This record gives sequence, structure tokens and C-alpha cells, in this order.
Amino acid sequence: MADFTEDQIIRYSRHIVLPQVGGKGQKKIRESKVLLIGAGGLGSPAGYYLAAAGVGRLGIVDQDEVDLSNLQRQILHRTADIGRPKTHSARDRIIELNPDVEVVPYQTSLTSDNVMEIIEDYDLVVNGCDNFPTRYLLNDACVLADKTIVDGSIFVFEGQATVFKPHVGPCYRCLYPEPPPPGMVPSCQEAGVLGVLPGIIGSIQAMEALKLILEIGEPLIGRLLLYDALATEFRILKIRRDPDCPVCGDNPTITELIDYEEFCGLRPARC
Repeated sequence: MADFTEDQIIRYSRHIVLPQVGGKGQKKIRESKVLLIGAGGLGSPAGYYLAAAGVGRLGIVDQDEVDLSNLQRQILHRTADIGRPKTHSARDRIIELNPDVEVVPYQTSLTSDNVMEIIEDYDLVVNGCDNFPTRYLLNDACVLADKTIVDGSIFVFEGQATVFKPHVGPCYRCLYPEPPPPGMVPSCQEAGVLGVLPGIIGSIQAMEALKLILEIGEPLIGRLLLYDALATEFRILKIRRDPDCPVCGDNPTITELIDYEEFCGLRPARC
């Protein structure tokens, strides 16, 4: 345990005593670099638990500022943070929890111009974004860059999680080849969400990320976990890679990033 200080041995002792983790596994966690997309409902619990686990570098991408309505579920932020950039508020909470973690804030939205540069230095991506253009953009970028996504989403009382590992399992486009028509799926602001729900799904995302880092267990690759909070039911659906997928299929037709606002019908097609 010469690689750890006495305080670190105490901090991570419940990990170190696990045969599946031990000192070598904790070193893997410490050397890992995870990128959070969103510091909101899903990114908050995922980021908090990954920081507590001792992830070495935690990147956080979010362009929004803390709003009073966020505090019902986004546990990285406090009342005193209202009006502050979420990346700054999240950084402060994480460092207060665990100063071992290097936090890299990206106060921006993901675009076709910056996504490849941002994801380049990270081992895997935990996706908690809440809009379809970003989901398709991130999926395509991660397939092209061979980066694994731990994906999560929530709606009212339901949530889902899966892992998209390029060239091993399906990607987001295999599961959802086309985005829904604009306005078809209401946002959390329009439909509402029970505040604890993202805590459950975000915690599952953190668990999946740690399993991937440690190379233990059976990650949700090729499996979609569905959670119904009202019925307290979990279901697993098997999902398969589509050989005709335009991004990860046998003969991909999307080999560079496109205009995702246009693809999702949020901007008129260019002539």
C-alpha cells in the first residue's frame, strides 16, 4: 500500500478490503478519468459517488447556472449556489467531499466543434444530458473515438440505464435510430420528475462506471435496465448491435460529425 497515504488507506478502506477491488483496484480508480455530461439530476449523484470512490480526474460539462428549481433533485448544488455556473458549484462540492479528485469544469455545451477535443483525454463518459441533439452527437463522437458511454435517462417516475461500448455492443443509434418528432417528448420542466428518481439512476451509472474501471462484474453492455419507481420494478431488456447502423454498423455511412440540431428537426435543413 506504499502508493497510498495513511489518510487515503483509511478513506478507501471499505474498497481495499473487497477482494474484487483491493489496493490494485483502488489504484485503477485513482488513475481513471471520467467525463460527466451534465451536472444536473443524473450527473449530481453519479459525480458525487465517483468522487467519493476516488476517481482521479472528473471532467464536468454543463453550460447552465444553478436555479432554485434544480435543488429538488440536483444534490451537488445548494441554495447559496443559485445563479452560479453548475460546473463551479459541482467542483466545490466534490472537492469538499474528496480533495484527492482533480475536477475539470467545462462551462459550455457540447458541439460538433468541441466534443472530440473534450472527450479525448477521458477513459469513459457518463451521460446525463437531457436533450436529443446532444445524445446523438455524443454517441457518434464516442463511436468515432472508441469511448464507452454509461448512459442514463429519466422521465416522471421511470428511468433507464445502459452501457454503450463501441465495437462490443450496440450504440445509442442501434437502440433509437431516429429521434422523436420535436415536442413529442416533454422535458422534466414540462412533465415533472420525482426528485429521488435521478438519484437512483445516477447511482446505477456510477456503479456501472466503477465496474468498467475495475473490470469486474457484468456491465450493462447490450442490456437496457428499466426502472419503474411506482411499481418498484426493475426489468432488463437485451439490445443488440444493428449491423446496418449508420455509425457502428458493418458499413457505416456517418464517418464524421453532422448537424445534430438539424438531424433532430430543431433547425431547418440547409439548401
